[in-house]
Amino acid sequence: MSKLLRNSLWIAPLVFVFATIASGSASANQPLETNSANSGETSGQTQELNQVTSVSQLSDVKPTDWAFQALQSLVERYGVIAGYPDGTFKGNRSLTRYEFAAGLRAALDKVNELIAAGTADLVKKEDIEILQRLQEEYTAELATLRGRVDSLEARISEVEGNQFSTTTKLNGEVIFNLAGVFGGDRALNSDQWRTINAIPPGAAREAAKDAAFGASGRRLQDNAILSDRVRLNLDTSFTGKDRLRVRLEANNTAAFSGAVTGTNMSRLGWDGDNQNSVVIGKAFYRFPLGKQTNVIVDATGGEFYDNFNVVNPLFESSSTGAVSRFGRFSPIYRVSNTSSGSNTGAGLTVSYKLSDSITFTGGYLARRANDPTPGRGLFDGSYGALAQLAFQPNKDLTLAFAYGRSYLSGANGDVAISGNYGSAFANQPFGSTIATSSNQYGLQTSYRINPNFVLGGWVGYTQATAETSSGTNPVTNVVNRGDRADIWNWAVTLGFPDLGKKGNLGGIIFGQPPKVTSNDFGPATLTSTTARRQDSDSSFHVEALYRHQVNNNISITPGLIVIFNPENNSNNNTIYTGVLRTTFRF
Repeated sequence: MSKLLRNSLWIAPLVFVFATIASGSASANQPLETNSANSGETSGQTQELNQVTSVSQLSDVKPTDWAFQALQSLVERYGVIAGYPDGTFKGNRSLTRYEFAAGLRAALDKVNELIAAGTADLVKKEDIEILQRLQEEYTAELATLRGRVDSLEARISEVEGNQFSTTTKLNGEVIFNLAGVFGGDRALNSDQWRTINAIPPGAAREAAKDAAFGASGRRLQDNAILSDRVRLNLDTSFTGKDRLRVRLEANNTAAFSGAVTGTNMSRLGWDGDNQNSVVIGKAFYRFPLGKQTNVIVDATGGEFYDNFNVVNPLFESSSTGAVSRFGRFSPIYRVSNTSSGSNTGAGLTVSYKLSDSITFTGGYLARRANDPTPGRGLFDGSYGALAQLAFQPNKDLTLAFAYGRSYLSGANGDVAISGNYGSAFANQPFGSTIATSSNQYGLQTSYRINPNFVLGGWVGYTQATAETSSGTNPVTNVVNRGDRADIWNWAVTLGFPDLGKKGNLGGIIFGQPPKVTSNDFGPATLTSTTARRQDSDSSFHVEALYRHQVNNNISITPGLIVIFNPENNSNNNTIYTGVLRTTFRF
């Protein structure tokens, strides 16, 4: 019995290798997906166990190891040893009796192959005796394993016969949102406050305030809401490295802006209300060109923040990152957005890896590429273009400089220069009906100081230009073609990964939403010397959130957003937004 035990130990490395192959083969042949520079897109990679021809190829096996001669014999005589992709054998890994049985059966199959091939002289008699004894000892396990394999094969055949597609996978995401705003009055813009403050205190000023707030009234609409956003993604791969995605989406989350708060600065990161009608929210095809180039073709729903590295990895996701629209990333990545919220961006994005640390990405998106009428189409209507050079010298630091160019028509509600989360003037510096172009510049960075603390932020500058005039009379015209406006924004983000437990996230975001610091927009009257649509003060955005990862599929995120001096005017009351976001992923 002791001899049998010693021989069993002698052959254990062989059995372990086969058991490792058997237990790891399913995952070894699956593509491993890694995050690319475009906010979550993936590329396929394949890892396989490697056959070795010499025991010296296994870096963790030394001549002094007790099993060295056994491994050497198995490699030279039987050629049945496989190593891991990193060149190791991992001989100290424990295995179960079922894994041992699986390896034993594989070894028997190998011996039978050698005998059938007429090379039986290579098989030692004592080796066969050992295998026979082991086979007798593990008869029960081998029978159980055979039954499991037969059952698994039957289930696989049933799944393959009824599956939706051999190339398409379904994944989904659902957000339940409990939220509300509170504070005092809704916000007014600086032009409205200039008009009101020019009236002496009293009934006339209060009447002017009422007129400015309009039918919606002064107070915030502070009723709590419960809403949802549902996304289903159909992801198809034809080569293992490409992806065709079609997204079905429904949303009933009202935007905390307009009649609710009077400002876009209080918007949530996932808002959008189509009364839960199911629409095709996105359709794109991503594929590689060689080893260094990736291409994304958006047919509908294209957004630069999906295609570019926005350099804010902890907070960029609308479902698991920042709870505000502003806190997710710099407004420059919304250079192609429109105020109408139309989800119709179509175009091309190309990313080219110049070196291991430098990546250049460029893209073009048209808002109504499917419409051939004048002023629309792929090149004759509203569009956004973005180019970015990202520098990542190591896994902890990322720096990126981006330049954006846009043209937004004064029709169809297209004008939204600052991503729809700055002041009203920053979004439409010359009004909603004036065609506007912009040159935008952004510097973004993220630095992981240690595994539990990430410091990031951005600064952005936009020069907007009026491309049409509001009239032809040189006396009464207050917007001239060529008028310009300067717009600034910045933010600092503090991220605390794995706060409390692995998968959790704590976050603090502080910054200034887009603000018009100067504007050529002419005075409202010939006697006024004050430019219109220029912000008087500075707003400050403060956001705190804590994401609790319940398990791999569910997270709960309470958050608080505070906007000081909404609409960049200190006359406005501070606005608070409370959020409880629950995200389900499957």
